[in-house]
Amino acid sequence: MTVGSNSNVGENGLAIEEGRAMIWELDRASGRMRPFATGLRNPNGLDWEPVTGALWTAVNERDEIGSDLVPDYVTAVRDGAFYGWPYSYYGHHVDVRVQPPRPDLVARAVVPDYALGPHTASLGIAFTQRGTALPDAWRQGLAVAQHGSWNRRPKSGYKLIYVPFENGRPAGAPRDLLTGFLDADEQARGRPVGVAIDRRGALLIADDVGNTIWRVAAAR
Repeated sequence: MTVGSNSNVGENGLAIEEGRAMIWELDRASGRMRPFATGLRNPNGLDWEPVTGALWTAVNERDEIGSDLVPDYVTAVRDGAFYGWPYSYYGHHVDVRVQPPRPDLVARAVVPDYALGPHTASLGIAFTQRGTALPDAWRQGLAVAQHGSWNRRPKSGYKLIYVPFENGRPAGAPRDLLTGFLDADEQARGRPVGVAIDRRGALLIADDVGNTIWRVAAAR
């Protein structure tokens, strides 16, 4: 289960962040929970990579250090790993706004697997190998819904992207899969949120501005 942070970089005090900015594992039989991975500012979508069986997530990173920092990302999630928040980002890049510093935790921070660009607000994810109704070119990777930036100029995100995979790992630059959610004046006509594969093997994308579920499949 994903739980986001209460704040941008702990400015409300770290005590209020207890149990946040992390992924929890719940044992459904007993109801017991344990931390699975920590230091993830705002983890969102979860899915299992079908080749390796690894758990992947999309993470929204911190704000207010410019339009070009910090990149949101997708990553395989290691059991017991720490990913830096709030003390550092993308591995060992220290965020000097966080006081007191914790160089011991920064040294442990795991570098994420794949950057998605700053402020894209990447949310839902789905591996497309089950997407039997999709064209072959889109059936070997990860679909990522990008809700879009609120404070970046120019705006970023506002689309569904596809990250190609080979042997269980990202293998190339992302490709646009579904676009057109911004008009010529950069006003949002839609903002992608959740992603799923339906029973017929097509992609479903929830859009919380257009109040629409989009379905993507190969043309017949």
